[in-house]
Amino acid sequence: METLTFDSDDLAATEDFLSQAYAKMRIGSSTPGPSRARIRRTGIASVSVDDIDLDFEMSYSVTPLGRICLCMVHDGTVQDHTFQGVEDAFGPGDVALFAPPDLPYSGRICNARYNITMLDPVLLTQVAGSAGPHDNRPVRLTGHRPRSAAAARQLAHSIGYLRDHVLADPAVADQPLVASTAAQHLAASALPTFPNTALTEEADTDRGDAHPAMLRRALAYIDDHADQPITVAQIAAAAHVTVRALQYAFRRHLDTTPLAHLRRVRLAQVHRDLVAADPAGGATVTEIAAHWGFYHPGRFASLYRTTYRRAPHQTLNGGS
Repeated sequence: METLTFDSDDLAATEDFLSQAYAKMRIGSSTPGPSRARIRRTGIASVSVDDIDLDFEMSYSVTPLGRICLCMVHDGTVQDHTFQGVEDAFGPGDVALFAPPDLPYSGRICNARYNITMLDPVLLTQVAGSAGPHDNRPVRLTGHRPRSAAAARQLAHSIGYLRDHVLADPAVADQPLVASTAAQHLAASALPTFPNTALTEEADTDRGDAHPAMLRRALAYIDDHADQPITVAQIAAAAHVTVRALQYAFRRHLDTTPLAHLRRVRLAQVHRDLVAADPAGGATVTEIAAHWGFYHPGRFASLYRTTYRRAPHQTLNGGS
């Protein structure tokens, strides 16, 4: 897990920090007096969330980040934000794709408190239905504004939850399955929020590939790799089909999705570990659940009770 903090009123020091934390950039300020910048980052390998507070007007010109960059404004404004033919401005409550991974951008941030969330572009392809073992085209976001206010609110909620309940606790964020699940969940929230290149239509070949033998290969791969950070695209590759065909097969034959089935397999492993654990030795429900990728205690407990008809702590303290 990565944690960075910065607090300075030296503009040159701020430029140096931003260039190291993001990409090479030039900044300036027309505000007289000190130019104080406060920045705090928490992150894992594929996702980071930064809370930024600038009490001055800062112009910026930034080289390509190589990562998807999402901006959520709390106070103040972002003016004259420009990249490849797009010019826009953002204010409190706005959520936007700040910059595509491969493009430089520039603009002015005016006495703003805002949030920057960056994620590895490959995550979009991992969670999108168009990715397959023979399809090397990456999924891209094609618009910088959300499709709707409701979609923007859902993405903002996902970012806030990631920051406050996953990245805020290093013991949770450092669990490999938690990190993988949380990153994929954020990417899955970004896809329906912005226009993108993912295809959702099911081709005839996808339906034809959705046969029981393929499904057995997928189920076997899930069983053998449930303790590892795996994606839908990897499950599809192991079954030798596209992600769409995989999803169609799970809906047709099992009335579920690949990730929902993976979650059930991992839940069964949690149940097994709870039965075998010794609470007197310090074992806790939270640690065991996080080990298998369940990072939301309330949702995990609800899912566990629905499946096993008892609370997880009852299993830990009293067996099966």
